[in-house]
Amino acid sequence: MSTRGTDERPPEDDRRRAIRIEFSPRTLIVLIVTIFGLWLLIRAMPVVLVLVAALSIVGTVSPSVRWLEARGLPRNLGIAIVFAGLMVAAVLFITLTIPAVIEQTTNLLDEAPLLRARLADWLEDLQLSIPLADRVRALRVSDVARLGVSNALELASDAVAVLAYILSSVFLALYIMLDRDRVRGGLFLLVPMSHHVRLSRIMLGLETIVGGYIRGQVIVSCCMALFVFLLLTACGVPNAVALALFAGIADVLPYIGSILSMIAVVAAAATQGIEVMMLVLVLTLAYEQFEGHVLVPQVYGRALRLPPSVIFFSILAGAVLSGILGALLSLPLAATLLMLVQELRVELPGKQEMLSDVKAKILDKRSEAEYERRAEGKPAEQAAAIAVEIAAEQQSKESGAAAKPPPPTPPPADTDADPKS
Repeated sequence: MSTRGTDERPPEDDRRRAIRIEFSPRTLIVLIVTIFGLWLLIRAMPVVLVLVAALSIVGTVSPSVRWLEARGLPRNLGIAIVFAGLMVAAVLFITLTIPAVIEQTTNLLDEAPLLRARLADWLEDLQLSIPLADRVRALRVSDVARLGVSNALELASDAVAVLAYILSSVFLALYIMLDRDRVRGGLFLLVPMSHHVRLSRIMLGLETIVGGYIRGQVIVSCCMALFVFLLLTACGVPNAVALALFAGIADVLPYIGSILSMIAVVAAAATQGIEVMMLVLVLTLAYEQFEGHVLVPQVYGRALRLPPSVIFFSILAGAVLSGILGALLSLPLAATLLMLVQELRVELPGKQEMLSDVKAKILDKRSEAEYERRAEGKPAEQAAAIAVEIAAEQQSKESGAAAKPPPPTPPPADTDADPKS
């Protein structure tokens, strides 16, 4: 039998299937635009940082300006008073502290051999730390100083660049505050009108978060500097101003800053004897515990509206994921995410809709309808001001409703009782 005419096909398992992945033109355009946006963001990172710093300054000083406006002062005069006060405070701080810090830093460098010798003798008394004592004796401050001199030009150029960024941020913040209505109106032109009230609520929330975080950081750092100054002064340790300033600045860095400040303070206290050094070490450790478990949750909890457990977990997660920068930005990012969930009315999977959520949605619709009625035919600047006013009123109503205690729950009816009794 001839098999030429038969249709021979390979078995089903021997067939090869070709998988083709095709992207639609829209997907390709979105991908290209995203890659270009990320590249542009990386290239313009200094500009982004200046903008973020300027917005942080605006969020920090805006409550003071509003307080002066409520007392009857014009807005521009209030801005001038606030920025002039900050400039005077900065000049006084530099004038009163920098000369003392330079003098005391020089004294610390001169006393470095004595501090090194006493620390090595103390470490040598302990059997386990004898190798560490040898390393301390081998350390030469002159090598560190020589390395610092060799990199002086590079450090000077970096310092000039940082100073230029700081001045740019200050002047940009001043411009944003003076020309607030025009800047805000331009931003609102990019957003649909139905979202203007919600955008205003988010802007008010961001201002509260940023300003509260910076003010909280200033409070915590000042408390650390004051504690170190009082402790060293009471123990008779010289150069207390320089060490206190270093501890306050280092306290900005989570975890690492406290370790650096503790090492510097304990090493300086070693000149007064082992008893004073151990006292300073114990009291510094106690204050670190107080700051981490009491002061930071209280200060940031009220400013950022975060519970202490969330504050501790946010700092820990930020430090693990992104190091020092992540720990610094963890609290404002956590507060921002929580604020966005609340303001955008995001329904989480495990959350049950409460009566307050229904009331909030009804209030949103009323606010949007009122805004559309009042802002009809108005320029962008006036419409933005109306949206901010309505958003502030809505937030005050929600906060007032949240502050009121819930009504008492009536006792359950006794179904087993005789209805005639």
